[in-house]
This record gives sequence, C-alpha cells and structure tokens, in this order.
Amino acid sequence: MSKSLIIAEKPSVAQDIVRALTPVAGKFEKAADHFENDRYVVTSAVGHLVEIKAPEEYDVKRGKWSFAHLPVVPPHFDLAPIDKAKSRLQAVVKLVKRKDVTELINACDAGREGELIFRLIVQYAGGAKGKIEKPIQRLWLQSMTPQAIRDGFAALRSDEQMLGLADAARSRSEADWLVGINGTRAMTAFNSRDGGFFLTTVGRVQTPTLSIVVEREEKIRKHIPRDYWEIKAGFGAAAGDYEGKWFDPKFKKNEDPDRRADRLWTETEAKTIADAVRGQPGTVSEEAKPSTQASPGLYDLTTLQREANGRFGFSAKTTLSLAQALYEKHKVLTYPRTDSRHLPEDYLPVVKQAFQMIAEEDLPGPLQALAEHARKGLKEGYVKPTKRVFDNTKVSDHFAIIPTLQAPRSLSEAEAKLYDLVVKRFLAVFYPSAEYLVTTRITKVNEHHFQTNGKVLVNPGWLAVYGKEAQDEDANLVPVQPNEAVSNEGVNIVALATRPPARYTEATLLSAMEGAGKLIDDDELREAMAEKGLGTPATRAQVIEGLILEKYMHREGRELIPTAKAFQLMTLLRGLGVEDLTKPELTGNWEYQLAEIEHGRMSRDAFMGGIATMAERIVKKAKEYDRDTIPGDYATLKAPCPNCGGVVKENYRRFACEACDFSITKIPGGRSFELAEVERFLIDKKIGPLEGFRSKAGWPFTAELKLVFDDEINNWKLEFDFGEDDKAKDDGEPVDFSGQQSLGPCPKCKGHVYEHGSNYVCEHAVGAHTTCDFKTGKIILTQPVSHEQLHKLLTTGKTDLLENFVSNKTRRKFKAFLAYDKKEGKVSFEFEPRAAKVPAKKAAAKKAAA
Repeated sequence: MSKSLIIAEKPSVAQDIVRALTPVAGKFEKAADHFENDRYVVTSAVGHLVEIKAPEEYDVKRGKWSFAHLPVVPPHFDLAPIDKAKSRLQAVVKLVKRKDVTELINACDAGREGELIFRLIVQYAGGAKGKIEKPIQRLWLQSMTPQAIRDGFAALRSDEQMLGLADAARSRSEADWLVGINGTRAMTAFNSRDGGFFLTTVGRVQTPTLSIVVEREEKIRKHIPRDYWEIKAGFGAAAGDYEGKWFDPKFKKNEDPDRRADRLWTETEAKTIADAVRGQPGTVSEEAKPSTQASPGLYDLTTLQREANGRFGFSAKTTLSLAQALYEKHKVLTYPRTDSRHLPEDYLPVVKQAFQMIAEEDLPGPLQALAEHARKGLKEGYVKPTKRVFDNTKVSDHFAIIPTLQAPRSLSEAEAKLYDLVVKRFLAVFYPSAEYLVTTRITKVNEHHFQTNGKVLVNPGWLAVYGKEAQDEDANLVPVQPNEAVSNEGVNIVALATRPPARYTEATLLSAMEGAGKLIDDDELREAMAEKGLGTPATRAQVIEGLILEKYMHREGRELIPTAKAFQLMTLLRGLGVEDLTKPELTGNWEYQLAEIEHGRMSRDAFMGGIATMAERIVKKAKEYDRDTIPGDYATLKAPCPNCGGVVKENYRRFACEACDFSITKIPGGRSFELAEVERFLIDKKIGPLEGFRSKAGWPFTAELKLVFDDEINNWKLEFDFGEDDKAKDDGEPVDFSGQQSLGPCPKCKGHVYEHGSNYVCEHAVGAHTTCDFKTGKIILTQPVSHEQLHKLLTTGKTDLLENFVSNKTRRKFKAFLAYDKKEGKVSFEFEPRAAKVPAKKAAAKKAAA
C-alpha cells in the first residue's frame, strides 16, 4: 500500500502532526525514528541535517588560508552531512527511499529556511543525480494547534508553487557561502601577512550590523561636550504652585542637532535673563487640546525581542528560544519567527475564540487578571475587522505572534513573562485609543516666556489592559484662570552639557537592523528592504551572538561595545575599497533579486553569476593592495615610548614610536590590543593573562604578554609568557607572598596556595627549595578561574559547574567542574553524569585540565 512521507523540521512538530492526524487518519505506531499508520509515515529533521560545501578540490583547510588559494568559486556545491546529525540524516534518507513511500510532504517551517532544509535532504537522498522521482507537496503551518494542522493538510500546496521559493532559498545559502568564505579568507590572509593567524570573519549580514555599532561608537568617541544652560522658575497661582522652563518662542531648527528652544549657550546670557525675571510677576495663558493614542501593533519577532530586552533584559537569543518553546512545546503562541505585525483578513473568528479562551480558562498566576479584559472586549464588541490588524497585503510567509486557542499550563517564570507580553498586546490592539487632555501653559514674565506641559488621562482605553486606569498624580497641573497674574517664587539656572548618542543595546540594535533599509538611497533597493532589514527575525539574535563570539563586540550591562578588532575590520574594508560589505545596500540588492527569483522574474544562474563576480572582486582588492598601511583614523597613545620617551602612534598594523625604532604589533597571536590594554602594557611592561589568542592553525590559547629589552636590537620587544617558566625563574630566589591572602590549602602538601604569574601555585612549589609541584592555571581553555572557585576547589575538592571552556580540538564551548584528582595529582575536568538508561555507578569521566 502506498504511503506519504511527512518530513517535519523538528521531532516535536512531527509528534504534533501525529496527534492532529490520528483522529482523521487512524492510530500511528511509533518506531525508533518515525511514526507510521496505513496512510502516512511521519519523521523529522533536527534543523539542518546537511550543509553545502565546495567540492574537495576547492576546499582549503584553515591553516593554509592564503591568497594562493583564493578566490574560491566552485562550479557547483556538494552536500555534506552535519556531523552531529548523521544518524538522523541516514534514518530520514532511508524512509525517503522506501518503495512503499510514493509521495513526500514538506512539513518543515513555513518560509525560506524550512524550504531549504527539506530540499537539501531530498537532494542528498537522490545521490549523484540529486533527484528523487517522487511527487512533492508542501504543508504551510502558521499555528501548531491540532485544528490548524488538519486545516493545513486540507490545503497542501503543490511543488510547482514552491519552486521559486526553493530557488531563492538555495541562492541565498550559496551566495552567503561565497561572500562569507572569500571575504573571510581574503581579510584573514591580509591580516596574517606578517605571520600568525588573525581570523577576520566577514558576512553579508554580520558586517553591516557591526558597521552600525562601530559608526555609533565613532560618534561617541568624537563627541566634544558643549556647555549649555537652562532656566527654571517656580510660579504661585491662586490654586497652588507650578514650575516653568524658559524657552525662545522665535526658535527655528537648523543643522546643529544640539540646538533646542530651551537651551542657552553662554552663562552670561542665562544670568541676564534670570536677573530680569527674578521676583517679577507673570501672566498666564494656556491651551488644552484633546489627544488620542492608539495601542501599538501586534508583535513580530523583532519587536518582541526589543521589548523583552528593554523590559526584562532578555537577550534576543533568549527571547527567541522562549517564544519557540511557547510555540512548539506549550502550543500557546503562533509561529514566532515572523516579520509581520498583521493577521489574515479571514482570521476574525479565530481572534474571537482566543478572546473567549482567555476570558474563560483558569490561567495560571498573574495571567488571571487578563480574563477581565478579554471579557470586556467581547462584551463591548471591540473585536471587529480593522486594517490596523487584519491586512492580507501585510502578511507574507507568516502573520503576527498571537496566543493560540490552547490555554497555558506549567510555564516557567520567563515563559510566563513573555506570554503575558504577547497576550496583553493582543488584547490591547482591539481596545479603543487612550484619550488625554494635553495642556500647554505659557507664563510670560516681561518679554520672557516659560513653558509648562500637562497631560491628563481622560479615558484609559487600551492602557487599562496594562493596569493604567488613572493618570499619575505628578502629571496633574494646578488650574489657573485665563490671564491670571502669578507670583514668581524663585529662579534657578541649571548648568548642563551635551551628551553623545547612546550606545546600542540589543533592543536598539534590533531596531536598527530591522530599519536598515531606511539608510539606503536607491528607491528600488530601499523598497526591497522595507519589510526585511538586515537578516531575518529568526537570524538577528544569532548574528548578534556571532559578533560577540568572534570578539567583534562585547556586552557591558545592556550595552553592546565594539572592540579594537571591529574598528580594525572597518578600517580595512574602507581602505581596500570594499565598503559595500559594510553597507545594508548589499542585503537590499540581494533581497530585491531573491524576491525576483521567488516570483520567476529572474534566473538563479544570473543571480549567482553576479555573486561570483563580487567574491572575485573582494579577493582581488585585498590581494593587490601594496601600500605599507591602510588609511584610517588612528590614535595617539598617552603612554610614552618605553625606549626613548617619545610619542607612540597607531597605524594599521603596529603601535610605533615617532622618534625611534620601537614598535609592537597591534595583533599579537591573532588578538587585537584594546587601546586601554596597550597603554597599560607600555607602562607596566606586562599584561595578562589574556584570552583570545590564536595559534597559526587558528586554535585559541591564553597567555601573558611582556616587554623585554633585547640587547641585540638595543630596544624593547614583545614576548609571550605562558607561565611555564614560573618555577625556573624563581630558582634561587624566595618568592614573597606576604602581601597576599591564602586561597586555600594545597591538596598535595597542605601548604598555602597563592596567585603567581599566570597560575595558582603552592608556596612550596616556587623559590629556592621546592618540595611540592602543585600548580593550576588562572585561565583554563579560555575559562577564567576566579579566587572564589579556586577556594571552593581547594576546600571541597571541586568547583561549581563552569560553562565557558572551549575545546582546543573542536573550538566548541563545553561545561565541566574542575576537580582535584588525587590519583593523578592534578586538577582535572569532571563532567555532569549523563542520564543512564540503567542505573550506573561509574565515576564521572575525568581528563587532565591543567
């Protein structure tokens, strides 16, 4: 009997499909890697199972990256299994090839990436031909409720309908590979010309995103504060006191962004005005206008990520994973990876049902308060068709994130916070606008004007959903009569200074990525990016995390701060004349052309030909650059030259003295010096231990740096200090630990353990007469070991679970405890025990850590 094979993107979705189809298609039997009944076989990927790669003869390993092997423009792309997904891939391919499977149904996530995941699996299953001669249909799901899944199966799309999307998906993937590989290898080769390996990654989305952050930081660094003054006066009316601020009613905006109507630019002018009005009575006039404020629109993923970052401090990555869990695991939200803030025009009945669910279900905890607002919305007839919410022209692959008809049960605290955000926005968008009375009061003292603003909430409307039923007390203005004379109770001059623009947070950077199309001059490209921006809602969090992982920027509180490596990359791309890699026009152009491919108006071959030409141009520019340095905006260091006391200046590759031959590289061991670090290094002649260095083959390591005087060159030079010679250099000389507090007892000899160089050592392991050899690193595989954790290790035998170790072999992060192994006499890794199928009494696995 012939069957249809349904391939979902994730195991949880496959289970949902089985549950939804069971009432209409019969019971499914569960096998090791699929479900099956008389009609269907249901299986799933786990995200991407295969990846595109260059054919073997074009593949260049990391240690051999050089211009000799560039550009890499293969005539076609092979497919390779992703290591961690090999067994799942084999299971899915086996089902695809089954003789009784006569039809394939793509049930991967609705969108470009879901299309790509399915197409690559089928291509891989087709072997050398890359083709499976079986008909294909497409399941397009927006919600994971059982009825929505059954409705999706009743309206399957044909393969012909999806071919444009499939071509666009492949083209985007291959184009990103070509630009990313050639750009990254060319810039890495350029930066590694003087030796070492300085990994310099670039990408179509990550580099313009980084450029946005760097340009903001450049403005902050160049900002020169300008002093200005404001004048505030207190006035007494018959009904009470109020405050006003001086302003110039004749003020007109010009090109100076710092100028405002209420700012004075000399203290003398401010004092003159203050003296003129001090003690003088004033007359009052005011204008009150009604004002309305509509609820913000429904959430797309980026808006949700922005708000969750601002409200709760959640990273974009955290918000996405919470929203995905609420969609997949709990089934209480619709598909979260969406860039639409509208609903389909036929969705009105579903919205009413969702209001009914919120009104009637016993929601957990604080969510119960929302039932009252849902009941009121239904009773007052608030849910009605409106283009603000229901608009087919603004729904593409997916619609806005809203609650499903499934009531939540057993949400975590973080999940409940996010669900609460979505439900409140969903209810509020149908409520009437909030109504205010906005009052502008002008108090005139002689010829000088003071302004006071008041805003009174008349009808809360949608604000009631957020618990704002009444106006805050401090927003109320004491009433005055028309032309009432008021007394002057005092005048105060406030000295202030202009401030630089704020650094980006994840919330504001997500906004900038989403609105990057506004930065584009070309009308067609701006239109192509109007709904897209940089990246997609699903990938923006990943882009930000990638920039942090590659040390292009770091988080400080909620701020994102670019590193020296980021500035160096921007200087390089500008200097080489490949600035298009830093601009959103690149994405705008791609999105425009990919949309043309999707709608059959452009061929895939024409698009890929243009991408290959671009990759070749990037490599050519880097390969042929022959000047000594890249032009840029370079720093002059405050620290003097250690050799002659002269001025040390930065150029593209080095920090060099203007007066003598002293210079040091800016990127020792593939790691860029931050300006503050190099200043300290030149003064202290040592720094560290620092992490993030890379060997010639690209593997990370940690070390101290020191400046040593070399008699041969009669100058100072930079050297790595790995701490291996701590013991040797101390031979014959006692080490003074009297200024330090012991971190705990030595596990070997019970002596005291102290910090020493790049290690923690036993007091008896250094100096003239060593009787112990206990030593462990202060940083192990990029994971700093704090004094508190070392103390815990020495007193209890084991640290807490530490999460930021990075494997030298795979470069992947891993978690482990550090524990003292008595048998080996050294500190080792101890891993969390895996859940065993049968009770096991084996000790946790161990291997040497330091």
